[in-house]
Amino acid sequence: MTTIKIAPSILAADFTRLGDEVAKVLEGGADYIHVDVMDGYFVPNISLGLPVMKSMRNMFPDAFFDVHLMVSRPERYAEVFCEAGASHITVHVEADMPEKTTQALNEISSLGVRIGLSVKPKTPIWALEPWIEDIDMALIMTVEPGFGGQSFMPGMLQKIRDLRARLDEVNPDCDIEVDGGITLETAGPAKAAGANVLVTGSAVFSSDDYGRMIRLLREVR
Repeated sequence: MTTIKIAPSILAADFTRLGDEVAKVLEGGADYIHVDVMDGYFVPNISLGLPVMKSMRNMFPDAFFDVHLMVSRPERYAEVFCEAGASHITVHVEADMPEKTTQALNEISSLGVRIGLSVKPKTPIWALEPWIEDIDMALIMTVEPGFGGQSFMPGMLQKIRDLRARLDEVNPDCDIEVDGGITLETAGPAKAAGANVLVTGSAVFSSDDYGRMIRLLREVR
């Protein structure tokens, strides 16, 4: 049976009390803490960076920090985010030339951090092929990256199915993460399609009981 992991995105947290928010979702059973890093260039928004990552690692030494680099030329930041405490780093296949993507992934992996690759909604899954046998996680964006609170794109379900079928052929232990619009209504279809890591922002951080919502997202079919 596939293990479902829930990764609350701190992009939807109350930044005035970020430490308390992270503590609450961890206590509520979150498997990962999803950290969206945006540069205002690769995506049209700016979020947070290294100082926040370092502070969170210092405050939560045992947490699994799932860092999603939505930045151009991610090889510039691979080493420093590893040093800041990332447990896993995902970069975008669209963010640079293939050789630079390989450079970034190799550097991350050499530092003992898990590696992932992400594709935007309009990018086909075959774009992952040069690296598909080596990555630990593939991230399917189920909204256009850059802003929280968007609605899940149902058309991405077939993309998840196709990716799961391909991974079963060449890298069956690779996780599929989905990010964008994950709620109690969309989590079930995403899991049925083959996703096993669910990034969820508003659904958790807007709820009255973080632990209950995390449990429901994990269990819903």
